[in-house]
Parts: sequence; C-alpha cells; structure tokens
Amino acid sequence: MDETTRLAGLIQERLNDIIDSHRAELEPLGPDAAPLLDEAKDFLTGGKRFRALFAVHGYRAVRPLDIAGPVTAEFGAVLDAACALELFHAAALIHDDVIDRSDTRRGRPAVHKRFAGLHGEHGHRGAPEHFGISSAILLGDLLQSWSDELMNRACDAAAEPAFARAARAHFNRMRSEVAVGQYLDVLEEQRSSFAEHAEQLDRSTRVLVYKSAKYSVEAPLLIGGALAGASTEQEAALAGFGLPVGVAFQLRDDLLGVFGDEELTGKPSGDDLVEGKRTVLVTLAREALPVTQRRIFDDLLGTDLDAEQVYMLQRTIRDSGAEQQVEQMITRNIDRAHRALSDLDGAAAERLSALAGRAASRDA
Repeated sequence: MDETTRLAGLIQERLNDIIDSHRAELEPLGPDAAPLLDEAKDFLTGGKRFRALFAVHGYRAVRPLDIAGPVTAEFGAVLDAACALELFHAAALIHDDVIDRSDTRRGRPAVHKRFAGLHGEHGHRGAPEHFGISSAILLGDLLQSWSDELMNRACDAAAEPAFARAARAHFNRMRSEVAVGQYLDVLEEQRSSFAEHAEQLDRSTRVLVYKSAKYSVEAPLLIGGALAGASTEQEAALAGFGLPVGVAFQLRDDLLGVFGDEELTGKPSGDDLVEGKRTVLVTLAREALPVTQRRIFDDLLGTDLDAEQVYMLQRTIRDSGAEQQVEQMITRNIDRAHRALSDLDGAAAERLSALAGRAASRDA
C-alpha cells in the first residue's frame, strides 16, 4: 500500500469514528435525527482528500512524522486537523449546491435533493423543496461545528501554544475568506452584464482565489505547517507553493465544469454553463469572440440550456482558444509552485510536487 492510499484510509477511518462518536452523543434526540447523521456519514465517504493530504504534508514539511507505523498521539492530532478540513469542505460543498441549485454531487443527488426525496417518501406536509434546502443548510452548519471542535482538539495537542495560535489563525482566516469569496461568486452571477475585460478578469480571478484556491491548498499547508512550528521562512515557502497550486487546482475545476465527463465528475457536462459561472475560462473565451457571437454567448450563459446548446457553447469556448490558454495557465502555476520549494528539504518537496501534479491534472 502506498503512502497516499494509507493516509486516505486513515483519514476515512478517523472521519467515521468522529461521526459515530457524535451519533452516540446525540442518541437522546431519538431516531428522527438518524437521516441527518446518516447523510453526514454518506457524504463524507470517499472523495479525493486533497485538503487533508496537504495538511499532513504541510506538517511533515516542517517536522518529521512517521505515518507508516501506529497512529501516535502526535500523528492523531495531525489527522484531527486534516479531518477538520474535510468536515469544513463537506459543509462548503453542501451549501454550495444549495446556492447553485445543483441537482447532483459526485454522481448522486445533492443533499438538498436527497432530503426533498425523503420528504416525499414519508408523505410529509409542506413543500419538499423547502424541507430539502432547510435540511441541507442545517447539515452544513452541523459539519462546520464539528470541524471547529476538531480543530480545537488538534490545537490543544500542539507542542507549543504559539503553534496552536498560528494554526487557529490560519483556520479562521480560511473560513472567512471562503464565505466572502462565495458571496462574490453569487454577486458576480447576479450582475446584469459583464464588465470590461480587464475588470471582469480581475473579478473572476478574485473569486477563484478566495472561494477555492487558497482554501484548497495554501490554507491546509499553512495549518499543518503551523501545528508543526513552521518558521517565517517555512511558512513563506508553503504559501509560495500552495497558492499557485490552488489556482491550478481551481482552473482545472473550471475546465471540468465545462468539459468534464459526467461519469467521472458526477455532475452534468457543462454544468457551469447552465449555472452561468463567470469563470476565468468564460472571461477569456468572451474576449476572443466577435461582438455578435459574444452577445449570443452572453444571452445563453446561465439559462436552462438543452444538450445541443451546451455543446454549442463548449465548442465556442474551444474554438476561442480559451481552453488552451487555461491549460497554459495551469502549467505556469505548477512551474511557479515548484520554484517555491527551494527552502524545504528534498523529501518534503518531492511529496508536495507529486501531490500538486495529481491536483492539477485530475479528471474529476
């Protein structure tokens, strides 16, 4: 079993134990609470675990940690921090699907759709959609609460109080940035028209960085590194590596949101086009279009597209050269990330480089 597979397995076991522990504590609430807790466990089963893995490797970039043997108290605390990030990520995805009105996630109904279905199965009164959305919001809130508790436990186990304070500061900043970045994304979709190209590209990039890129890679690395007692120089190296990898990660996600294979991504092909996402990819494509074609593109983006219209927009984006531009941006960001690793030891740099390659080249 390779190192990444073992780590992913340990993270899954820890998440299961955490949810089971909460389930036992909540048993006095009775059997009606079971569907919410069942969904928590189902939603947190599987996944790529990039954030958790980057947190563990951020720690190992600063302080040696044996992950091949038994789970020591030190290793357990690092796993707690990693799982806190997975819980936060799950909450963000659940809320994101509500905001985006997405029907699916990872090839299954989104959480709000599952609870709407549960409403119908039991013949409850009222609107199934409202019950589904309410339940999804509450599940996301619950997972955020558990995430915070788990990060507290990880910080309590830190070798020095200063390490805990630094890790907590990174965690708190990450949560604020994601919430505001999400708001900026929602705001962008509601604007009546696109801005001039330079301003629109700046807005799209800001959403990309703060809604996703920083919390996908940079923040997990910094949280892990801080728990290990990272120096100012080590934090700078982790941030210098993490941000461009996070940007590459999200640029890949934007490509998958337009061109991804539904069987691999678990979401309909072209889903970002239906949702009207004003991504860097879309912004670059628009700039290359003639005025009349751009007007048609703008009119279709964010509407209830049929399969033929989705294909037409996909072809338009490809023909514009924007897909190739974004691929080049991904390559440049990964190259920039590799150059930032000079202040870390060879083994740490090698592990981070390998994980960065997986994050930037994935197909789901």
